Amino acid sequence: MILRQIVIMFIILLIGFGCSMKGLITKEGNKQLSAVALHIVNPLLIFMSYQSDYSSKLLRGLLWSFLLSGLSFAVTIGLSTLLIKKKRPEHDLERFSAVYSNCGFIGIPLIRGIYGAEGVLYLTAYITLFNILIWTHGLMTMKGSKDMKSFLNSLKAPSVVAVFIGLIFYLLQIRLPDFLHTSLQYVSDMNTPLAMLIAGSAAAQTNVVKALKNSGLYIVATLKLAVLPLAAMALLHFIPAPHMVQMVVLIASACPVATTGTMFAIQYDKNPERCSEFFAVTTLLSGLTLPVVTMLGEMWK
Repeated sequence: MILRQIVIMFIILLIGFGCSMKGLITKEGNKQLSAVALHIVNPLLIFMSYQSDYSSKLLRGLLWSFLLSGLSFAVTIGLSTLLIKKKRPEHDLERFSAVYSNCGFIGIPLIRGIYGAEGVLYLTAYITLFNILIWTHGLMTMKGSKDMKSFLNSLKAPSVVAVFIGLIFYLLQIRLPDFLHTSLQYVSDMNTPLAMLIAGSAAAQTNVVKALKNSGLYIVATLKLAVLPLAAMALLHFIPAPHMVQMVVLIASACPVATTGTMFAIQYDKNPERCSEFFAVTTLLSGLTLPVVTMLGEMWK
């Protein structure tokens, strides 16, 4: 089932690749599609995952997910700082890319395909912490300075707002009218095809051959796709959390490099081309690594 979902996603990714090569999706157009996905489609998918009947089991799983996600980030941030030395010329980009994953674009459709709406619900905890950390620790890593004001901005991220609103609706059991539920569900269902078209288009705009000559790529890819998520999994395995929650956190942490790194790099003049290379190559490699990491996690019950 995992491999089938990966194949489906990569077929759509190849369509996006072809659209970019033919000029149907331009670089500017891809930015616009990314904005739609980040600010509308992803948040709606997160919100709609809370439109389910109340269950103490689901609520406990969500709390476990917050705990495990926090521990996972602690492990990955600590190890990336330890393993990627400051003497490397682009250590800030490499550390950022090794920690922060594309848990929204890649993680949501993959987890939804494997575990359904319950899995997406647990993933919202990881996404919430991701947004808080990427606008605090991530931004400070990229800038090379401390800026705690970014913490308040992180709480305004659409995905975080969607979690808080969705959780209120879930706890109070506020259900949307049928016509509104159907309309928003149609939009949220766009997440998988839209995310993969964007990923494919971005990959087509990257010089993969040139990227393969950079040693940092191999360090980031190895840490991001295998070493760090499996190290976190080794710790989480000894915590008596539900297995599905453990798997959701593992898959989210093993997703390819986050696209946010490229946007930060553009803003702070930190070699955005390199970040794009990290994103494109790890996205392509994740077609091989994600099924392997997921199957290892499923075997280690």
